Amino acid sequence: MRSDNPEQDRTIAVGGVATNYHDRGDGSPVLLIHGSGPGVSAWANWRTVLPELSCTMRVVAPDILGFGYTERPRGAAYGPGQWLDHLLGFLDALDLPKVSVVGNSFGGALALRLATVAPDRVDRLVLMGSAGVSFPITAGLESVWGFEPSLPAMRRLLRVFTYDSARLGDDLAELRLAAATRPGVQEAYASMFPAPRQRMVDVLAVDEDRIAALRHPTLIVHGRDDQVIPLSTSLRLLELIGDSRLHVFGRCGHWVQIEQAARFSALVRDFLLEEHVPALLTRT
Repeated sequence: MRSDNPEQDRTIAVGGVATNYHDRGDGSPVLLIHGSGPGVSAWANWRTVLPELSCTMRVVAPDILGFGYTERPRGAAYGPGQWLDHLLGFLDALDLPKVSVVGNSFGGALALRLATVAPDRVDRLVLMGSAGVSFPITAGLESVWGFEPSLPAMRRLLRVFTYDSARLGDDLAELRLAAATRPGVQEAYASMFPAPRQRMVDVLAVDEDRIAALRHPTLIVHGRDDQVIPLSTSLRLLELIGDSRLHVFGRCGHWVQIEQAARFSALVRDFLLEEHVPALLTRT
């Protein structure tokens, strides 16, 4: 049964875990993997692009194990292995043998892991503000993973995530704080990213030789003014992945899909639907 809450949509059992997900549109399947901000869900992360992308493709967007409205089993362990198993189980449960994958930040690291571990399950890759290579943890990411719930702290995070937080609306901080403090959410979140948090950056990193072996057409997207994941990570991915292109949005922070929703959606749609073309570098 669907809820009046737009963050809750469909439910499917994945390895015995009741998994909340969104499933929109028809056509070639695309998996959207959300990031790791406090109180995040697939809907919170992708609500601005789901309507546009689902006009021409089938878009599936789960709440990853431990996040959003997916069940958090008692005593569950969280890490790249468990998250990857959950994603693969989700694709199996929906009978999706091969998908294109769009990963945001932490979700980009999981997209890279999925493509390197199960390359036959992935068609094309889109990596937006992606982790997945090692870098010195930023003050912005430290504040995201070390979040201690309060309204002032959430307002500060919104300024970290965006180039211009004034455009987000006054009530977003309250809404995201409410999502982050639902029963069990903050406890699970804190267990995922304990100090020292540099360790988790490195744990999420995929071996660079395996990244360099990828043969999937890859679109890399980054906000030039990202305070959470440095632009240098996308430049490194561009160097490593042979069939890749990079698009950098100026005057844009970590939330490209929100700050540049229409342009991001068009960029991703065109990339996923186009015929294969040589790699290129573009900036705006």
